[in-house]
Amino acid sequence: MNKVYTVKLGRAKCAVDLGDGSERGEYVSQDYILSRLGRPHRAVSLMYCYYPFDKEWPQRISEAVSGEDISFQWDYPYDDYFPYTGGIGGSREGEPFTSMRDIRRHGQDVILTITMDPAVTDEQLAAIGDDLRSFGRMFLRINHEATGNWFSFNKRASYQEVADFYCRAVRIIREHAPNVMNNLCIGGIEDMNSTEAVKEKEFSQAVKDTDIWSVDKYLALHWGWPYDIAEPGGRTQKRSSVRKIFSLTKRSYERFCQINGGVPKPMLMSECNADGDVTGASGQAEMVRLFYDMIKEEKAEWLSGVCFYQFRDRGRLGLEIQDPNCPEVGIEQPVMQVYRDIISDEWFRPEMTEGAEASLPAVLRWGSSEDAEGIAIPVHLERDPVFFELNFRDSSNLMIEIDGRWFYKSPSAKCLDLMPAFYGKEPCGERDTVLRIFAPPASGENDISTDDGLMNYYFTLESLPEIRLRYEPAEQSLD
Repeated sequence: MNKVYTVKLGRAKCAVDLGDGSERGEYVSQDYILSRLGRPHRAVSLMYCYYPFDKEWPQRISEAVSGEDISFQWDYPYDDYFPYTGGIGGSREGEPFTSMRDIRRHGQDVILTITMDPAVTDEQLAAIGDDLRSFGRMFLRINHEATGNWFSFNKRASYQEVADFYCRAVRIIREHAPNVMNNLCIGGIEDMNSTEAVKEKEFSQAVKDTDIWSVDKYLALHWGWPYDIAEPGGRTQKRSSVRKIFSLTKRSYERFCQINGGVPKPMLMSECNADGDVTGASGQAEMVRLFYDMIKEEKAEWLSGVCFYQFRDRGRLGLEIQDPNCPEVGIEQPVMQVYRDIISDEWFRPEMTEGAEASLPAVLRWGSSEDAEGIAIPVHLERDPVFFELNFRDSSNLMIEIDGRWFYKSPSAKCLDLMPAFYGKEPCGERDTVLRIFAPPASGENDISTDDGLMNYYFTLESLPEIRLRYEPAEQSLD
């Protein structure tokens, strides 16, 4: 371990994002998710709502209102997401800020979805922008699925008013938080015979004003959950062909480009999955595999990223199902292993480029999960190790990668076991590998008092961890 090199973390050909918490499930810590999946995501998506003029606010509406007259998930006075507790008169000590800090400490960006009352004032929007300034590069999705008719904002305003509100929100939040990328999520092309996007006239200016385009398209979905059961002939469920969903998404992107005068912007699928309520668990896994395979096989570089909705679900839209006996426990579904394989594929992995020889102390820069500078340490392995540990003398906050497996080191951790990088693999014998180290913000927030703090966080690594590498057990077998 004589030499150290610089390494640059860059974009994947198609980024993978992950939903974590919504009306259907609670937030799961990033430590747990990383241990289950083995790598961080480009971004993690959170679901919140903001209806500050309602008498029940800021309670979660399903807890504030009796469910006696509720027969559909979106029948409540406002959307049953977790309340956004910031803004004017609010606090940044609660949600979503606690979860946002957890996400960023673990080397991921935040996708913050907020459904909100179109009557929200300019001052309230400005306060939300101020809330988000210290969270680096992040994605904000206001009033998603805006061409639908189920969310409260669509019941309180016309489509044109919803579109105009989006443009106003983008303008104001951009002034206060230029680090935020605004994500317009509308239906796009929903009919193979159509040449126009849904509500195209109303949302054409929003298509031009936003930073990112996105659609939510499910391979299969039971939207009647949890108020009915998906059975053959049911009216609250649907299953589409994988090819159709891929084609509709591509045509939506192409139409948005035409509306924008031929100028492309990043295109995302902000929610995608197959609902196990409709397909069964094995069918879900197969449809998800086919869809991601199609992205790779068709070299769909027009698609910037896909967000899998979601990690743990009380229904069957998760990599795990929430254990009905213990909400803190998840039950792995067949799609979990399929998804592990998908995110290990080169097409969906971030690019890492090693550079010149470096020296310590080294200044590590964290811009985003697609733009960071760290260090690379060559490691020679005589054979597969029995013990491979890193021992630290500092309180650094690090993301560490070896052989495609990622590990998180919190400021309080002093020893990190890297052996999971070798479990379940074929023996590889003597070889050279590389240990890569990056430093996302320990607090989850940037220091915005610095010149470029809106977009960058810096950490000085004074010394390397001590490596304990052993090829034999502490005691040999006596048998």
